Amino acid sequence: MPAPLYTQTVIAFIWDFDKTLIPSNMQDPIFDEYDVDPGAFWGEVDGLVDYYARNGVIIQRDTAYLGHLLTYVREGLFGDLSNRKLKELGKKLVPVAGMPEFMTAVRDHVAEIPEFVAEGITVEHYIISTGLRPMIEGSVFGDKIDGVWANTFIEDVAEPGYLDRLPVPPGPGPISQLGYTIDNTSKTRAIFEINKGVNRSPGLDVNARMSEDQRRVPIKNMVYIADGPSDVPVFSILNHAGGRTLGVYTLEPTNNHKNVKTLQEQGRIQGMAEADFRPGKPAYLWLMDTLEQIGFEIVEARRQALSSIKNPPGHV
Repeated sequence: MPAPLYTQTVIAFIWDFDKTLIPSNMQDPIFDEYDVDPGAFWGEVDGLVDYYARNGVIIQRDTAYLGHLLTYVREGLFGDLSNRKLKELGKKLVPVAGMPEFMTAVRDHVAEIPEFVAEGITVEHYIISTGLRPMIEGSVFGDKIDGVWANTFIEDVAEPGYLDRLPVPPGPGPISQLGYTIDNTSKTRAIFEINKGVNRSPGLDVNARMSEDQRRVPIKNMVYIADGPSDVPVFSILNHAGGRTLGVYTLEPTNNHKNVKTLQEQGRIQGMAEADFRPGKPAYLWLMDTLEQIGFEIVEARRQALSSIKNPPGHV
């Protein structure tokens, strides 16, 4: 039997972003910066699938807005939008109540429980979003998280024949092509990359066969916090594999309580609370209680593993 790769003592809090960690859409500062009507932009995005379908072209609904954003850049409406600019605009994102302090509080709480300290239990925070990675990295969450999966853009593209040329450092923006993309379904890939430790050991392939005891973060050690139907694939995986799921809603600037309540009624989430993570609030209490439950399950599993080792017989 091969030696275990990991001790499996990591508890992973995995966060959606819009209407979970911030009360609205992260793209709002872009519209403000360039004086573009967000209602008009999103209205156009909503019509893109049908628009292209009439021309016999199939596009992906989840990520259609990314291409339209690049169209706005090309047409000069977001003229100088670069990755650096996106990161700067990320600083303007206002977090929901209790954030990002809650992320630190969770790590501190684990360090206050002697049994958890003895077993080396730690907490990691990840963000999986169909939003924009540079904005997340530029936000107040940038130095609080252990990893992020979100969409990226390319500024200086690789032209035909680039392999035969000397590398030239790219100049500043504007963004012109999509780089890495993530949609509602590929969020699940990120879950398995965390699960198998691909994010910590890039040499591992997410599709590699790996037994449960060889995985870095068992899904039962994961907590997924998100707000909407786009998160159903991840909710489903965690619910099926013993993870924990919390649906959160905002009341302002938009009220999505009804959507999250529907998820709860359909059995897609295990808990539901307002996206307010201040001490004493329902989300805070639910997550802290869940943290302790997972932590003590890890402690018990390690105790059982130790007790299963038989000592040699002693002298008579």
